[in-house]
Amino acid sequence: MDSFSATTERQLLLHMNGGKGERSYANNSLLQKKLMLKAKPILEETIMKLYHDSSPNCMKVADLGCSVGPNSLLVISNIINIVDTTCTILNCEPPTFQFYLNDLFGNDFNTIFKSLPDFHTRLVEDKGHKFGSCFINATPGSFYGRLFPSNSIDLFHSSNSLHWLSQDPLLGLTKEAESLYKGHCHIVSTSPPEVYKAYLKQFQQDFKLFLKSRSEELVPGGAMLLVVLGNHETPRRTGWELISLILNDMFLETRTDLFMRHKVFMQCTSDVK
Repeated sequence: MDSFSATTERQLLLHMNGGKGERSYANNSLLQKKLMLKAKPILEETIMKLYHDSSPNCMKVADLGCSVGPNSLLVISNIINIVDTTCTILNCEPPTFQFYLNDLFGNDFNTIFKSLPDFHTRLVEDKGHKFGSCFINATPGSFYGRLFPSNSIDLFHSSNSLHWLSQDPLLGLTKEAESLYKGHCHIVSTSPPEVYKAYLKQFQQDFKLFLKSRSEELVPGGAMLLVVLGNHETPRRTGWELISLILNDMFLETRTDLFMRHKVFMQCTSDVK
């Protein structure tokens, strides 16, 4: 299987647990919600500046790596509330909203769609009919490439997503280094230096593609807010190592290679400079 086919297979098969069951992402994403709420003041500042500079009649927003569950609509709700407050301060008419929810092809968009009628009902009850129309679409695909036409998006938002790498960074690694790393889906305290370098190289390639794509899709004067998982400058033992060991034992006799080879890289400050 060539690298393109392998990447396409991952994009088709990998996704967070859908639905609303006990093991669904919707019921196991409290940490992600807390991070989003913690970043809300920055989102407020970003939107306030954007609206002061451009005041779009139709505000086009893309949430990259939206996943599934209440967090998907929390982003939309926060943005609408912030714009509503901004319009009140500036004494201007609210815009029409066009939201694009993006994730990989296997994401459970249907669960999001089923929650939209209630979401729109609450929006009308809260804001009234005077508030601008709100349209919500799905845009499946990898954000490590183009997703939208040039100069089409006013605001990009992405939270808890950019630590996922587009492909296995360890392809071509020496057998010795790979054996030391076997069974993990991220860098661990015992990882040899060449493993860290491979992860960093893949992250830099992915992030460059991400920024290049967004720069072409963003309207002049548009904005982008990225909330990413951070890491210490010096690698140290984390709960991810225990999770990797547990998963490796649980799925030892099943097809774990696809999961284990979809890698995550939590950046430290110097990695993104």
